Amino acid sequence: MIGGVHTIFHSKQAEALRAFFRDVLEFPSVDAGHGWLLFAVPPGELAVHPARERSYHELYLMCADIKAEVARLRAKGVELLEPVSEQDWGSLARLQLPDGESLGLYQPKHPLAIRMASSDRPTTRGKGTKRGATRSRSRRRS
Repeated sequence: MIGGVHTIFHSKQAEALRAFFRDVLEFPSVDAGHGWLLFAVPPGELAVHPARERSYHELYLMCADIKAEVARLRAKGVELLEPVSEQDWGSLARLQLPDGESLGLYQPKHPLAIRMASSDRPTTRGKGTKRGATRSRSRRRS
C-alpha cells in the first residue's frame, strides 16, 4: 500500500529554496544527514485532467483563505507572479520562488478529498527515526 508521496524540487539555489520552505512557509523538517532537509507538507490531493497537447505535471499549495495567505506571504517578502484569479472551481495565484521558479497557490471551491488544516501549524518538534535524523529548529510564529 502506498503510504505517502515524496516531492522533489531540483534547484540551482537549493539553500535559498530550503530557507523559503523552512522560514517563509514554516514547514517542519528533518535533517536526513549533511543538511539535506526533508519537509513535512500538509495533506494533499491528486487529480488527473485531460491534456490538450502534451502531458505535464503541476504543483499547487492549497489554503483555506487565499487573500489572507497572500497577505501573510507578502509580509514575508514573497512576490506574486500572477495576482489572485477567480475560477469556478477555485482561486489561484502564482508565487515567485527564491530560485526564479514559480509555485501555484490555490483555494479550492470544490469538495475536498482531504481534511485541510487552515491555520494549524506545529509548534513542537520531535526527533526523527530514520538514520538518527533530528528535526531542524524553526522560528515560532508571534
